[in-house]
Parts: sequence; C-alpha cells; structure tokens
Amino acid sequence: MDDYRIENNIRVLRFQNGEMTQDELAQKAGVTRQTINAIEAAKYSPTLELAFRIAKVFDEPLENVFQYRKKS
Repeated sequence: MDDYRIENNIRVLRFQNGEMTQDELAQKAGVTRQTINAIEAAKYSPTLELAFRIAKVFDEPLENVFQYRKKS
C-alpha cells in the first residue's frame, strides 16, 4: 500500500472559486488554515469526513477533489 498516495486539486479549485483563500476554505470546512495548507501540500491526509466537507464546499464529487494514485 505504500506505493500509493493521496493527491488533491484544492489549490486549483480554490482559484476557480473566486480565488478563495485557504482561510476562507478552512472556515467553510470547519478547520484551521494550517490544516488546509498541510492537506494542499500533501503533508497531511484528511479524514474521510473532512474530505467530504471540502468537496461539498466546492460542490464537487469527492474524486474531483482527491485522488488515490500510484506513486510515480
């Protein structure tokens, strides 16, 4: 399982949604800006619940926000 990692499109989605800041997303998702920063930088994997909350903020299916891909 170590051959896979969680990737995300959060930065792209933030900018496609009115150049939303990390702080704005954090407030809408109910977490800190630091948490959003760590997820966006792939230094932290969100809980399943948080992943769904972030996807809901963008009104996107979960798989459009997060992907589970094989490391290259």
